[in-house]
Amino acid sequence: MGDKIILKGMQFHGRHGVFPGEKAMGQKFVVDLELSADLKKAGQTDDLAHTLNYADIYGLVKGIVTGKSFNLLEALAENIAQAILQNYQVKKVKVRVEKPQAPISGIFDYMAVEIKREKH
Repeated sequence: MGDKIILKGMQFHGRHGVFPGEKAMGQKFVVDLELSADLKKAGQTDDLAHTLNYADIYGLVKGIVTGKSFNLLEALAENIAQAILQNYQVKKVKVRVEKPQAPISGIFDYMAVEIKREKH
């Protein structure tokens, strides 16, 4: 089954990082999700009850990114993945977290972490 729901470019202000300034000031984080789920019934019925509600998922991710502070992008991504697997009927989730203003001297678009997790 190759059905997916994709939420791309969700932007939030969070306080994640290992340096005190990152936690005090915070910065923008961008989150992309790919959720593998069976979408056949939703396609056949045209009924929201048979699919994943984008607004609910957005709210869950927003709560995690803007709530607790993590030192590592890896921990932030893992918390998002586990919350989705626990709260929604998805088989797999891919989470990408971008940090465009990472405290690194140099020119770059962003630093990021991408993880994939499956429901067991």
